[in-house]
Amino acid sequence: MAYAIIKTGGKQYRVSEGDHLDVEKLDVPVGEQTTLDEVLFFSDGKAANIGDPVIEGAQVTASVVDQFRAAKVTAFKIKRRKGYHKTKGHRRQMTRLRIDQISA
Repeated sequence: MAYAIIKTGGKQYRVSEGDHLDVEKLDVPVGEQTTLDEVLFFSDGKAANIGDPVIEGAQVTASVVDQFRAAKVTAFKIKRRKGYHKTKGHRRQMTRLRIDQISA
């Protein structure tokens, strides 16, 4: 089974064709296709191709399925016996991708 390791949004993901993947927000409308050019590793099941740091000419084509916000993350700070506490939270903007094609 062919798979690749790609980098987007400062993180690395292992992907195969047909996978669904949640990544940091990409500025691509829902229903459009995008190409991810930072392919770090590619394997077709028999041979492996390792980039230095990326593989030249390799790309992963993905379709944008959804733009959404992730679950809320809460940061709570406290200093004991001082009466100090503070709560902050945020929700990350995310993009759900469907991997259509991997070409190396």
